[in-house]
Amino acid sequence: MSKREIKKAVLAYSGGLDTSIILKWLQDEYGCEVVTFTADLGQGEEVEPAREKAIALGIKPENIFILDLQEEFVKDFVFPMFRANAIYEGEYLLGTSIARPLIAKKQIEIAHQTGADAVAHGATGKGNDQVRFELGYLSLDADIAVIAPWREWDLNSREKLLAYAKEHGIAIDTKGKKSPYSMDANLLHISYEGQILEDPNAEPEEDMWLWTNSPQEAPDHPEYITIEYKKGDPVAINGEKMSPATILRTLNEYGNKHGIGRIDIVENRYVGMKARGCYETPGGTIMLKAHRAIESICLDREEAHLKDELMPRYASLIYNGYWWSPEREMLQAAIDKTQEFVEGEVRLKLYKGNVIVVGRNSPVSLYSPEHSTFEEDEVYNQKDAEGFIRLNALRFIIEGKQQPDRHSKVVVPTQEEQESEPKESESEEDGVVSLFKKIFS
Repeated sequence: MSKREIKKAVLAYSGGLDTSIILKWLQDEYGCEVVTFTADLGQGEEVEPAREKAIALGIKPENIFILDLQEEFVKDFVFPMFRANAIYEGEYLLGTSIARPLIAKKQIEIAHQTGADAVAHGATGKGNDQVRFELGYLSLDADIAVIAPWREWDLNSREKLLAYAKEHGIAIDTKGKKSPYSMDANLLHISYEGQILEDPNAEPEEDMWLWTNSPQEAPDHPEYITIEYKKGDPVAINGEKMSPATILRTLNEYGNKHGIGRIDIVENRYVGMKARGCYETPGGTIMLKAHRAIESICLDREEAHLKDELMPRYASLIYNGYWWSPEREMLQAAIDKTQEFVEGEVRLKLYKGNVIVVGRNSPVSLYSPEHSTFEEDEVYNQKDAEGFIRLNALRFIIEGKQQPDRHSKVVVPTQEEQESEPKESESEEDGVVSLFKKIFS
């Protein structure tokens, strides 16, 4: 298939080996002008060196975009996701997934600003990120061309990449020890995949974890913190008001100190295979626990239960790359409606990998001590419960009278029937099987 003619492409560019090779490859294979976009999402690495590397590869200074997106990332993407208490497959807090729609959005904005007719990414053809990026691109600009080099070139090994870099004079950073893992980091989490982790039965080495203390090495004394919420979002820690990114950064520090937020999972990728990954999400783990605690006293029962039913679908939409879909926006509107009166403070105890809720209070709490007390009260008539129970049982009562055989009754063989059976020697287990066959035949 012939390549579409491309005049200018916006590349999601980290400055690392892979994206530097992609930059040069785009110039050679497509003969197009390249615009680089580097996002600072709080990954903990300097992003400015990407500017020098891009210039060294012939990129014009006006075509180099390095943007600090930390506040926007947390305020407009992480916080809305945490209002939903989103977890994929029971454990994954979606740290990589939630960053992709923001990167896609900025790439499209830069494409429109610079007159580019294409966008490019460095995701492989085996992973979820290609789906997340490209669903985002096409949701925001249906006419944009998408270039995914890993699905086109034959540079499918590290040796081939290094050879290409050497042939084209692309600088390779050999300083320090190179992590053997494929990693992604932002202000919400850091992930590890590949190498020994491809054996789901192999325990990762302790020095793989870059952020958190081992729970064994965490402080021997617990630490208490309070998180204040307003409309479902955290707004202060220990009474100090903070910006969204500062809140998450501060909670990361607490989590790292106390060994909080490590998980080791095998997840089902959208593209079909299972993948094993390890994640550190220290601040997010604390936020999730605190948010559910404040919701427990602020949300109506049926509102809370319906929200929990919707959450797995919402989480899957984010994991699979459907942030910009109408169904995610519809669910978000419903979720945000539930958060209008989610406010107050949660007190937490952090200790050796654990986040323990020890208190919660709210000016709009639905928790009524007068109704809940085990002591004498003047607001609840316990006799009312009888009518409540009988009304809820009414359909069972009617069924029992009109359809008496509706529920199968267990029929135990009589003594006479048992004695008439052949006296074959059988084990206790065989006897149980035989009895069940009689009962359910």
